[in-house]
Amino acid sequence: MTKVLMLASFGLEIVECGGALARHVQAGDEVHAAVLLSRPESRDQIVKAANVLGIEDVEFLDFPYGGWTVDSPWKERIVELVRRVRPEIVITQDPHHAQHDLDPDRRLIALLYPEAFAVAGRDWRNEECGGHAPHLVRTIYYMTPEHPNCIIEISDTFELKQKALAVLSFQMSFSAQMIERKMSPEMLRQVVKNYDEISEDKEALGLALHRQFDMALALVNGLAGHSGAVMGEAYRREGPFVLDKLLR
Repeated sequence: MTKVLMLASFGLEIVECGGALARHVQAGDEVHAAVLLSRPESRDQIVKAANVLGIEDVEFLDFPYGGWTVDSPWKERIVELVRRVRPEIVITQDPHHAQHDLDPDRRLIALLYPEAFAVAGRDWRNEECGGHAPHLVRTIYYMTPEHPNCIIEISDTFELKQKALAVLSFQMSFSAQMIERKMSPEMLRQVVKNYDEISEDKEALGLALHRQFDMALALVNGLAGHSGAVMGEAYRREGPFVLDKLLR
């Protein structure tokens, strides 16, 4: 059994990695999810979406939007989590992506996570971090990277991922509103063919858009690309792979 920690900056990321996470659950692995930033009205939905994927262990770290820094009190929360869960694999945001995002939280997250992982394995502020023994994070995977180095085949779990997405009504409505601020109705009609029918229902519009995104990504990383997968979920593993022999 492998212990996996999905360290989600935002709740939607659990579903964005849902294909791989569901496969781990189905294989009998222990999957724990923690969410850094979340609004109270979205939390029940995030838990239910995780449950659809088979993840029962979800917690919220209560970081305030735009109100934290990369200092010891905030690192302690991540270190306590890592030492308590003791994962063999951690999945997080891709720091390269974060550097191109003007969201201030994402840019800080790219600094917070690696610093917390580094001290989690050392004799650092043990009492302040729950009194747990140090734990070294050995394997880190970055989600939705610009330059992936591994693809997970999710054909068998893609439907679960879609069902989990449909639970996130708060996020779907929010996404629709944000996207409509940036894109004209003419452009959105090219992506969602029944845009005029559902445009007033922001939850339905957001879900239709995200389903298009998910399908596009799965095919780009699968049949439409050169990975050899049919429907793929892309990751970038931190550091080199150590193999007993070359894989086919």
